[in-house]
Amino acid sequence: MHLNETELLQRAHGLSAQALRLSNPNPRVGCIIADAAGCVLAEGHTQRAGGPHAEVMALRAARACGTDVRGATAYVTLEPCSHHGRTPPCCDALIEAGVGKVVVATVDPNPLVAGQGIKRLRAAGIDVEVLPPNSAPARASRELNIGFFSRMIRSSPWVRMKTATSLDGITALDNGASQWITSEAARTDGHAWRARACAVLTGIGTVLEDDPMLDVRLVDTPRQPHLVIVDSRLQTPISARLFSAPAHGLTRQVWIYHAASDAGKDKDRAAALQANGATLIHMPNDMGKVDLTRMLTDLAKREVNELHVEAGHKLNGSFLREGLVDELLQYLAPQLLGRGAGMADFGPLQRLQDGPLLRFESVDPVGPDLRIVARVKGRGVFLHPAD
Repeated sequence: MHLNETELLQRAHGLSAQALRLSNPNPRVGCIIADAAGCVLAEGHTQRAGGPHAEVMALRAARACGTDVRGATAYVTLEPCSHHGRTPPCCDALIEAGVGKVVVATVDPNPLVAGQGIKRLRAAGIDVEVLPPNSAPARASRELNIGFFSRMIRSSPWVRMKTATSLDGITALDNGASQWITSEAARTDGHAWRARACAVLTGIGTVLEDDPMLDVRLVDTPRQPHLVIVDSRLQTPISARLFSAPAHGLTRQVWIYHAASDAGKDKDRAAALQANGATLIHMPNDMGKVDLTRMLTDLAKREVNELHVEAGHKLNGSFLREGLVDELLQYLAPQLLGRGAGMADFGPLQRLQDGPLLRFESVDPVGPDLRIVARVKGRGVFLHPAD
């Protein structure tokens, strides 16, 4: 089959999407190696962190088939890395393999790379084509890696808040009943969004009321996201089910951000939680609560790209009030519930224009429900600055 450049890059993007739940905290990258006629010689995508990147996987596939890639063109969805991280530089692997050209969809925002991979390839005599920033493959690569770009450019994860509500925005009745407002199909879809995140965040209220595991169970995943608990007074029970969630062969970190003192009963509880596997981070603000802005900066340092928030209306309200939410993932059930808890408690506002303004990214049926993905206006400007 002879494919043109557009088709080869589309195929490479499809490969990168296969790393969606796999490669965190590394970016999701696909690589196609093709000859001058557009025939695919080999392909690959990024594996688990510490494993081979897309370019190396494609080169391994070529060697396994006895295929000579000298003079061939490599199509990659993100600039080949140029530094020694968990693995050696991918640009060196391409140089050693003798490829003649590399087509790059978009430049890597990592300051350790950021054009250095392209420079090293060109210095080795390899022709490098970098697509325009607003080309479809470049935009697709950045969107797929929105959390990675956020962490590298803003030093903060991409914060996605998930809610499941009735059509009139109720997440629970006054008596606390909330299971289940949305359908099984919506819950399964929500687990797919959990699976792509580096970490899932909730508040102590949800932990105490629901005792959730907050892992991924309803879809297949090769790894479990880490868990973040916002627990100002350090009330997380030692027996909480969240400590028993399977890790799928990788250690799921439990990070508890708190504002409690380090004396008396707080010290004893802290020791017990640490013995249970939790990492405690003391990060108070002036009000004796967890400093959410500093927490996001700290999570970025812990290599969290996408942060999936599933919390109650109080913590949701705090995130929105402080302007920390980038995107809403809302499931709407075709039912009215009247009085009850809303999705977020913030305000009251004095003017209509004071509320966060959103832009609908997608509205799709999921079973009997609707899934809305809405981005806070201006939050993606770092991703597509020309928009």
